[in-house]
Amino acid sequence: MKKVVITGLGIVCPVGTGVQYAWKNLLDGKSGIKAITEFDVSEIASKIAGVPHRGTEPGDYNPDIVVDPKEQRRMENTVIYGLVAADEAIKDANLEDYDGDKNRIGVCVGSGVGGLGTIETTNKDIIENGPRFVSPFFVPKAVINMTSGHISIKYGFGGPNIAMATACATGAHSIGEAAEIIKRGDADIMICGGTEAAVCPLGIIGFSAMRALSTRNDEPEKASRPWDKDRDGFVMGEGAGILVLEEYEHAIKRGAKIYAEVAGFGMTADAHHITAPAPNGEGGKRAMLIAMEKAGVQSSDIDYVNAHGTSTGLGDVGELIAVKELFGNGKTCMSSTKSMTGHLLGAAGAIEAIFCALSIRDNIVPPTINLENPIDEVGDFNLVPNVAQKHEVNVALSNSFGFGGTNASLILKRVK
Repeated sequence: MKKVVITGLGIVCPVGTGVQYAWKNLLDGKSGIKAITEFDVSEIASKIAGVPHRGTEPGDYNPDIVVDPKEQRRMENTVIYGLVAADEAIKDANLEDYDGDKNRIGVCVGSGVGGLGTIETTNKDIIENGPRFVSPFFVPKAVINMTSGHISIKYGFGGPNIAMATACATGAHSIGEAAEIIKRGDADIMICGGTEAAVCPLGIIGFSAMRALSTRNDEPEKASRPWDKDRDGFVMGEGAGILVLEEYEHAIKRGAKIYAEVAGFGMTADAHHITAPAPNGEGGKRAMLIAMEKAGVQSSDIDYVNAHGTSTGLGDVGELIAVKELFGNGKTCMSSTKSMTGHLLGAAGAIEAIFCALSIRDNIVPPTINLENPIDEVGDFNLVPNVAQKHEVNVALSNSFGFGGTNASLILKRVK
């Protein structure tokens, strides 16, 4: 069986653009949640979100460095985020001037809702101005697989090119399926992950109508509070996480830097409800067990769990119950980085896999901020409250669960 390793990382997210900046802010417990200023939220219940900070300082989101501003007008924000994160990951993996067979490099980058903002503004143009004013770039901007397409075209990667769309599990499914593509021999390298740009009126209004979003509008940085009794919903975020996966022997041969092995991947369905998780997190628990079996590890081997941990009532409790049943051994700790980034939907699983890889590299786990009044189910389980902890991490697990009852678990291992 082929071994798949991570050789490159790239990130655009509310706590920073660029892996080193996002990781430092995460470990410092800094929230990226702010009041929404990009559009009028006066009549929307939730008025807060996590959006990458645009600027020219280190750690700011500056897409002009990667994508020509003229070309940006023809692209959806999901694509631009993905291209910026992919540029960092590809450079990190030293693939810029790759002289091997580029037809053995594929792309698998997905999105939960794709070009939602483009769909919204185009519909407005039709209503106000008529069909003649619809851009010929509308469809290429809006379809979900276009980020994979643009990455492939920009770098000449001619291998498998696909896109996942599994709601909030998209990023994790993309990584898991990319690893499977390499294992079955269809590619040597895969560029994979997720991207999302749903902080637009339609996105915020839609989730607000479900009463899924926090309305702690007067304290944005304290609004995302997984496992806290005072949580009142998740906070929307946007950005992208891109990883370079590579067959181990191929990576060794070209002298690539290796962050971790993608050792296990489990996916299941709750078969229960369109939005509510299965009781006691049963579907997610099965995904974790499958991932462990594939990785050849026991529950006692898991050092760190990066939780789905969205800051919702049912979701937080179900996942916690399942994790405690599997890993309540006193060794395993779990945190939710969504307390700082917000929930990046289809990009969430990708940025959180990146955080797991960095935890393995640095033997430190990021905190769950805003955990001030834990729910009773927490007990003495270590949820890394408010401050990062030094912790030996040889094996990390990342959970991502999505609407429709879809579940994904990834296990990353240190390569010794």
